Amino acid sequence: MDSKQTAVLAARAIDQKKGTNVTVLKLEDLTILTDFFVVATGGSRVQTQAMSDAVEEALEANGLRAGRREGYGEGRWILLDYGTVIVHVFQEDERGFYNLERLWADAPALTREEVFGEEAFGADRQ
Repeated sequence: MDSKQTAVLAARAIDQKKGTNVTVLKLEDLTILTDFFVVATGGSRVQTQAMSDAVEEALEANGLRAGRREGYGEGRWILLDYGTVIVHVFQEDERGFYNLERLWADAPALTREEVFGEEAFGADRQ
């Protein structure tokens, strides 16, 4: 599984737990830090933890384990580090404060079609 497939699988796992504003940023041409960031928002500690758990389960089913997991207990900003993919699961206030999309403004985001295919989304999902 390549890094883009890993990022897409993580984003889809988050979407299954009703994560909002799921964004996949392509960083591979901008930094040696990682190839992709997956960034998403959950409405509560319980939801961000469930989103994080879903990512870990989906990726472990494909033979991948996070090298590091940070912030799970508080659930305000959970970071899962898979090396070539780093998953950031935020609650809304933290996502707005850290604003990774602004910090990495030069990074192109994958389109919804690239991440989710032709699936339809409700009006409340961003």
